[in-house]
Amino acid sequence: MPLSDRDRALLDFEARWQRHTAAKEEAVRAELALTPARYYQLLGRLIETTDAVAYDPLLVHRLRRLRDGRERARAQRSAVHAPAATGSSVGTASAG
Repeated sequence: MPLSDRDRALLDFEARWQRHTAAKEEAVRAELALTPARYYQLLGRLIETTDAVAYDPLLVHRLRRLRDGRERARAQRSAVHAPAATGSSVGTASAG
């Protein structure tokens, strides 16, 4: 399905704004009439489409790399803070 006008507007807007700032959030509200949360939700879905890649491959691949890096960092933080298995068999029944 080809990109809608809104899809192209989201990609064009993101291409103009390299960083996440308060000014960007204000511009999202003013220019796109979206909350920042909704904007990022739509953008996240949009960058998964082949039409978005065809429209602006450099932007889409950069956004995917950034997203994937955040996911890796989040997973690493979770792994560091996860409780370690104690190897205790307390509370387990054994077949006898």
